[in-house]
Amino acid sequence: MELDLYQVDAFADEVFGGNPAAVVPLYEWPSDELMMGIAQENNLPETAFFVRNGEYFELRWFTPEAEIDLCGHATLASAHVLFHHLNYIDPVVVFQTKSGRLFVDREGNFYSMDFPAWSCSGIQVTERVASALGARPAELYMGSRDMLAVFETEDEIRALDPDFRQVSALDGLCLICTAPGLDYDFVSRVFVSGDSIPEDPVTGSAHCTLVPYWADRLGKSRFLAYQASRRGGTLHCEYLGDRVKIAGRAVTYMTGTIHL
Repeated sequence: MELDLYQVDAFADEVFGGNPAAVVPLYEWPSDELMMGIAQENNLPETAFFVRNGEYFELRWFTPEAEIDLCGHATLASAHVLFHHLNYIDPVVVFQTKSGRLFVDREGNFYSMDFPAWSCSGIQVTERVASALGARPAELYMGSRDMLAVFETEDEIRALDPDFRQVSALDGLCLICTAPGLDYDFVSRVFVSGDSIPEDPVTGSAHCTLVPYWADRLGKSRFLAYQASRRGGTLHCEYLGDRVKIAGRAVTYMTGTIHL
């Protein structure tokens, strides 16, 4: 069996930026074990698989360790493959996922994703979190999936040097760290529970939590955000109440064939 493979840098203006994702278009679903094996072999933050089902596409995401319920950058990468490589001509691509239906449309050079907005509740700043990050956040929140640590300055975010073993012991899939930006409305970094990808370069799904937080704090609905990882990435975001729009560019790094 041979499968097409695309490697895309999402939320990037050029290769070697943003967040890399592998995308594997399929005609039918193989076993979960095979998809897990492909994700492990790719050893990227995410590998996305999709199958067309009538007017929409069923979409699933795998890290090298497990299947997850929502991934922003691999969704953007999948839309890029459809629009740019597979001649998809409809104005909007609809993905059916574990997080419901997700919509991606092409707006000039941007791909704009319509995602759920995730709320979070304030909790006490704990010594475990401060020790894991090597710095004490000013505020701490817990959402349905991720933890959000708020700092006062962008410099604090850029200087974080966490103990990833301690981060993995915290609650939630991701520990999102954020602060007001100098040239952006806000900046962030995202540390992930697990050993394969300890810091995610650019995390679309984290902005499902970040955008509602900053909308409430800043009293506005449109944001220019930057994820300040080593690769870095810019995200154009909008708060729509129960939904958020997350937009960015993508570039293809590699195309190839999987031989099984």
